[in-house]
Amino acid sequence: MAKSPETELPVEAFGWAASDTSGTLAPFHFSRRENGVDDVTLKILFCGVCHSDLHTLKNDWGFTTYPVVPGHEIVGVVTKVGNNVKNFKVGDKVGVGVIVESCKECESCQQDLESYCPRPVFTYNSPYYDGTRTKGGYSNIMVVHQRYVLRFPENLPLDAGAPLLCAGITVYSPMKYYGMTEPGKHLGVAGLGGLGHVAIKLAKAFGLKVTVISSSPNKQAEAIDRLGADSFLVSSDPAKMKVALGTMDYIIDTISAVHSLIPLLGLLKLNGKLVTVGLPNKPLELPIFPLVAGRKLIGGSNFGGIKETQEMLDFCAKHNITADIELIKMDQINTAMERLSKADVKYRFVIDVANSFASL
Repeated sequence: MAKSPETELPVEAFGWAASDTSGTLAPFHFSRRENGVDDVTLKILFCGVCHSDLHTLKNDWGFTTYPVVPGHEIVGVVTKVGNNVKNFKVGDKVGVGVIVESCKECESCQQDLESYCPRPVFTYNSPYYDGTRTKGGYSNIMVVHQRYVLRFPENLPLDAGAPLLCAGITVYSPMKYYGMTEPGKHLGVAGLGGLGHVAIKLAKAFGLKVTVISSSPNKQAEAIDRLGADSFLVSSDPAKMKVALGTMDYIIDTISAVHSLIPLLGLLKLNGKLVTVGLPNKPLELPIFPLVAGRKLIGGSNFGGIKETQEMLDFCAKHNITADIELIKMDQINTAMERLSKADVKYRFVIDVANSFASL
């Protein structure tokens, strides 16, 4: 007979989980493994709320296994380390992102690109090597192999820094890989949400000219005055889109809803690059003629590997880049998810986990 989540592993844990496709989260007792020789145990302090958490809760992608404890933008403090752990000690502030294990042997892992490993273990809703399923950061403690633990820079705020572990690396990695970092070049950021607002800050730190591309005219002042974009383009305004044709070197497309790529491709110069990082739940149409006519490129990118994520955290600390957040308690999470589904957040919810579970 299969053991219950509370008893399948030796260490008691507590969090919030959804048990069906309603996505409603509720208090949940479960268990974690003991800290092994290569492991780091952390008390979770903060956890960002990613749009992929919402997709998973609702089983939008078709592979959710319930009960599911979401959360992969995790910041905490080390409470225990294994005998083989040399780079972390008790009391260190650390982060955990999207994955907690990989094969360590494939070409991707050997190149510090664990995010492209064919056998990754995601931080939640993923089968672990011991036969259990991973449970994420909407919980009080976590045990993670040292390879997948990140050092959190001292001058980076823990709460506003947490979303960088997914939102930050998801836009930093393609900007680096596709060469979208050359000072003076023109970057379009399509979509102004959790990913898009961090992309603006990173791009400005790289010295790029930034135009936000959005269907919401009411976001213009926010984009320019608060986030530092140079200009704002309303994608639903044909006249303004026409004026902007062929003006951008790159576009990073953060939109998670189904949308047309044709207008975005039209904004690119010759040899322009459109890189998509949003995850719509239905396929997008791929227009070939604009690619051929302008020798343009459409690419994609996953979150980065552990080495690159550490590089990103250090870069953000150096340039004072954090996410704009709304801090919530755990018992506000269902309301936050409803708001997130309506894009009613500026720009990332972060759960104050430690204070939510202070009495435990």
